Amino acid sequence: MKSLALMMTLLVLAQTTSNGQDATKARAARSYPPQMQGCRVETYKSVGDTKLNLYIFSPAAPKNAPAIVFFFGGGWKSGTPQQFEVQCRELSKRGMVAITADYRVESRHGVKPTQCLADARSAIRWVRAHANQLGIDPQRIAAGGGSAGGHLAASTPFITEFDEPNDDKNVSAVPNALVLFNPALVLAPIEGFSLAEGFGTRVPEERMGTKPENLSPAHHITRNGPPTIIFHGREDTTVPFASAEAFTAKMKSLGNRCELRGFEGQKHGFFNGDEFKEKTLAEADTFLVSLGWLKPAK
Repeated sequence: MKSLALMMTLLVLAQTTSNGQDATKARAARSYPPQMQGCRVETYKSVGDTKLNLYIFSPAAPKNAPAIVFFFGGGWKSGTPQQFEVQCRELSKRGMVAITADYRVESRHGVKPTQCLADARSAIRWVRAHANQLGIDPQRIAAGGGSAGGHLAASTPFITEFDEPNDDKNVSAVPNALVLFNPALVLAPIEGFSLAEGFGTRVPEERMGTKPENLSPAHHITRNGPPTIIFHGREDTTVPFASAEAFTAKMKSLGNRCELRGFEGQKHGFFNGDEFKEKTLAEADTFLVSLGWLKPAK
């Protein structure tokens, strides 16, 4: 994956640094709605006057290709699908249909995370329902995301009570794999992780729109969960590394495949920086190869 093409893409598109706070500011400064060249744009859902789009990067003439749908970070308050543009471009070169999804957020739409999750599950449903049109294998759709977007991706296979009433429930919203970047996975106390005062104050009921445990992926894990890889900074003070460890332990205890990659000295949002964007993308590629979704890189 470490190729001249990837390095050129990063030089052109990277707008963040390895420092988490700088990365967050850079993402916030990007234009919205996003402008990404060379992708197909489809509206997967309309809520009132709001149209929610998928930005689709496809290999040439895909046929039964694996797919991944990314959800951006921003604390369920802000953010842009452009955050995962680089990953989408590179994975499409590897033969995947790579999609970065818009969803409603508090700053633009006045919603709570419960509605963010409704949108995420709607997006997975739309992609699966249109698999033939998109050249996708409907049984090889991954969900990915960073921070709050990682929370949404991790919630899609396990939390069902906040679905949009008009969604076609005959179409599954459960992804077949998860690729997560410093995701918020434990929003209430669980064995192996007690909410520290600082972290706990970030997930009160009034902010979430429901009791935090109702939106906490770790509290809803079941057997036969999708194979998962998590990338997390060991010095993350926004979403503590220990929460990813607790989630991983519970996944494994129920027989699910879950791999946790810890990055020494790295804080929240580390994966947005050029160096770690490349490293995490390479490891995500290896994970997808292990699933049989991609051929080994040459």
